[in-house]
Amino acid sequence: MYELITANRNYSSWSLRPWVLMTALGIAFRDRVEPFTKPANYEDFRSFSPTGQVPALLHEGRTVYDSLGITLYLADRHAGVWPTDPDARAWAQCATAEMHSGFAALRNDCTMNVGVRVTPKPMSEALQANVARIRELFEEGLTKFGGPWLAGPDFTAADAFFAPVAFRIRTYGLDVGAGQAWVDQILAHPAMLEWERQALAESWREVGHEEELRACGAITADYRTG
Repeated sequence: MYELITANRNYSSWSLRPWVLMTALGIAFRDRVEPFTKPANYEDFRSFSPTGQVPALLHEGRTVYDSLGITLYLADRHAGVWPTDPDARAWAQCATAEMHSGFAALRNDCTMNVGVRVTPKPMSEALQANVARIRELFEEGLTKFGGPWLAGPDFTAADAFFAPVAFRIRTYGLDVGAGQAWVDQILAHPAMLEWERQALAESWREVGHEEELRACGAITADYRTG
C-alpha cells in the first residue's frame, strides 16, 4: 500500500494536493502526518524525504517526493489523474504545471490557513496579477470544458493542485469572478470537507506559520477548536 506523508492540515498546501487527489480518486493509502513543529523542519524531514519537505509518497521501496512528482507517479498507475479528452488533458497538465511553478505572490501574501478568515492587507501589484490570472484560468476551464470541475465533468489533478487556492480564496475573500462556482464546488467535496475537519481539530500551532498569517492581514475569525 502507498504511504503518504503530509504535514499540518491548516498550513501545508503542498500536502493537500496529493492527499485530496488520492482521496477523491479512491486510491487507498496509509495516512502519515509529520507536523511542522518549528520554523525549520528540514533536518527532521530529511529522515523520510531527500528534500526535507512534504509531501512524500512511500511505495515498493521507493520514496517519491514533491507534489508534482507524486502526481506523475500516480498517473502512471491509476486512471483518472488526468482527463481522457486530449484537449482537456493538455489544458489540465499546463494548468497544473503553472500552479506548481508560479503564483509566488499568492503563496507569500496569502499564506494557507484553513481555519481562519482574514481581511487582507492592501494587495500588491504582483498579488493582483496572480488573482487575475487565477480568475482567468478558472473561467477558461469551466467555459471550455463545461464544468463542474476545471477540466470537465471529472475531478482531476488540475483540481487537486488548485485545491489549496480554494481555501486561500475563502480565507482572504479573493474575487475570482465566475470561477467562484468551482471554488464552491471543491470546498463542498467530501475529501475537502474531511481535510477541513481535521484542520479545525488539530492542536498544533507553529509560531513561524502563525506569524506569517498575521503579516498577511487582520484575522477576523478563527474556527480552529484543537
